[in-house]
Amino acid sequence: MKKIAVVILNWNGAQLLEQFLPSVVAYSEEAKIYVADNASTDHSLQIIQSKFPQVTVIKNDKNYGFAQGYNVALQQVEEPYYALVNSDIEVTPNWLSPILSLLDNEPDVGIIQPKLLDFKNKEYFEYAGAAGGFIDRFGYPYCRGRIFDTVEKDNGQYNDARDIFWASGACLFIRKSIFRELNGFDEDFFAHQEEIDLCWRAFNLGYKARYSPDSVVYHVGGATLNESNPKKTFLNFRNSLLMLTKNLPEKQLFPIILMRLFLDGLAGIQFLLKGKFAHCGAIIKAHFEYYTLINKNLKKRSGKQTHNYYQTGSIVYRYFVKGGTVFAS
Repeated sequence: MKKIAVVILNWNGAQLLEQFLPSVVAYSEEAKIYVADNASTDHSLQIIQSKFPQVTVIKNDKNYGFAQGYNVALQQVEEPYYALVNSDIEVTPNWLSPILSLLDNEPDVGIIQPKLLDFKNKEYFEYAGAAGGFIDRFGYPYCRGRIFDTVEKDNGQYNDARDIFWASGACLFIRKSIFRELNGFDEDFFAHQEEIDLCWRAFNLGYKARYSPDSVVYHVGGATLNESNPKKTFLNFRNSLLMLTKNLPEKQLFPIILMRLFLDGLAGIQFLLKGKFAHCGAIIKAHFEYYTLINKNLKKRSGKQTHNYYQTGSIVYRYFVKGGTVFAS
């Protein structure tokens, strides 16, 4: 058995598989490659069978979304290390070698993210994960190389391997033992921010997440659900509140949730002023659905919440008021 399984979740992504699976096959000799298919209705399976016979297909019986789709599929994957890779990722030569070295030699590292660059503009970091993720005190995610909509050019400024708080679900490595200890992704999330929740729960148990700049991949981003879709706004706002409810330290839970509800209201007003009425409606819908899920998610709290989860007080204040558009240690 090989040590690492590259698992690509697919739903009606035939064109993406044709474009990006060749690089994964060419540069992943150390891995067994799987495509976990969420009951696609296009010709995805025919493409894999005819063009990539070396790839193992796992057939989910319906479209479970990102979180549950991986949970269901990974029950059938027994390699000790998982590489969860989006179908719109182009990998590069030797992308797995530094990851395997870390996982083999540093047992306290449980989750790893490679350098994530923009497939469409390869000199720049990619929005979804850049050079590793963090959150501020109020749970707003940002990255080294990307804060809100400001994305930096890769000039080698983040070529240091270092601990991070979360790894992007676009390309995330995790030990099978940890994934199963955490019971995988939270299926209530469906998609968006489930990887941050996963990393936060791992952090609360004492596991480290690491950024590895020697492993480089390119990500298209938004190939499944782009920023202009109100559903993405709904999922991001709802799931952020669910994540905070589950993982915040007890004494900070109520005041921070209250502040987030207020800040979400300001975001909704901003959407209104820009004429993006559907996105404002998506925030309102996210809040109402969150209220129906509060009790269920309070019961998911592990009792092991730690206080040093955030890297800065308010990234919103630093970015929009102070003009801080790049990562600050």
